[in-house]
Amino acid sequence: MRFVDIIEKKRQKEALTTEEIQWWIQKYTAGEIPDYQVSALLMAIVLNGMTVRETADLTMAMMHSGDMIDLKEIRGLKVDKHSTGGVGDKTTLVLGPMLAACGIKIAKMSGRGLGYTGGTLDKLESIEGFNCYLDEKAFIRQVNDIGIAVIGQTEQLVPADKKLYALRDVTGTVASIPLIASSVMSKKLAAGADMIELDVKYGEGAFMQTPADALELAQMMISLGEACGKKVRAMITDMNEPLGRAVGNALEVKEAIETLYGRGPEDLTELCLRGGSVILVEAGLAVDEAEGRRRMQQVLEDGSAIRKLKAMVAAQGGNASWIDDTESFPKAACVTPFIAEKDGYIEQVRALEIGRLAMEIGAGRERKEDAIQPETGIVLGKKTGDRVAKGDVLAWVHHNRPLDVLWKERLYGAFVWSDRETAQKQLIYKMI
Repeated sequence: MRFVDIIEKKRQKEALTTEEIQWWIQKYTAGEIPDYQVSALLMAIVLNGMTVRETADLTMAMMHSGDMIDLKEIRGLKVDKHSTGGVGDKTTLVLGPMLAACGIKIAKMSGRGLGYTGGTLDKLESIEGFNCYLDEKAFIRQVNDIGIAVIGQTEQLVPADKKLYALRDVTGTVASIPLIASSVMSKKLAAGADMIELDVKYGEGAFMQTPADALELAQMMISLGEACGKKVRAMITDMNEPLGRAVGNALEVKEAIETLYGRGPEDLTELCLRGGSVILVEAGLAVDEAEGRRRMQQVLEDGSAIRKLKAMVAAQGGNASWIDDTESFPKAACVTPFIAEKDGYIEQVRALEIGRLAMEIGAGRERKEDAIQPETGIVLGKKTGDRVAKGDVLAWVHHNRPLDVLWKERLYGAFVWSDRETAQKQLIYKMI
């Protein structure tokens, strides 16, 4: 079998056989197929798609490319939460501790940045000393002891996806329903959780551009999970503007902490309350979503959620005092306010452009080898629907190097203006 034949077959819009997909994943994982050839195949898949059968075969091949984790020693319902990514998405850092405080076991394996800003691991590593890598025994012990652990996938867990994940990030092959579905579900199925909650985003700052695309992706992932005996729920959520106000790793952790103290932005708080209430119902810990929401709200008010975050940070070697004193987080050399030059209303804050701008000043990766500067990023002063007076701060930019004129112009251009009051967009499109 020659890999070039597989590339040409997909280029011609033909379906790959189960054997071809298994051979591709086995050989690539073993280092016997070069990145440049796999990049060509990935682009052919982006352009020509995969059938449901091909996607299932790819998921299974990646899932079995390494070790499978057995979490049966963890007591209670084990939940993993996954977002398809977006600008300013720090949901895991808030929802995970909230659910753990409600008695749900959060056993989550996460990743690094796939897109414009860092992933959950990059965010957590902005905390001094935080260790994202635990062995299986330590992972299980921590989830049993404190109810939550967020770690990186090991070299042995779905190694095929680890390689493909990094390659897609830098080859323009992220936005593909089969590739996203197989990537997400291979990891989630190998990681052993009983229930998976998916946050599938759509819009300018997401990989899926429309609610219909996001719904298609969600339904495919649900089908893959249920075929393996897992409970899977999904939220379809809007990402036409950044989630919350902070974009950038340390800045997002600080915002997550504020949210767990009950002082976070409305959209991030609402997403966590709604997503958490669904899980509590599925777990039998609430009779309906209204009761689930009350329980989720209570763990914010009584401080038990923020204590779960502190416990997790401490257990994984991080400096938990930073949770109490967020001024300890690394700081950028400069914080530059961008001032409104006119009165009006914000019609949209363009998530894609904000994400690109944040990446360019160090908050994300352009190449897989790039190092993230956790202290850099953008904090929004105004969002969709806000009234703006001349002189108001539109955004604060945290940066280490000078901002050129074009970059500044693009930041101003990311704010779409209106002369009339603009309604806020619906955050949650659908729950399935």
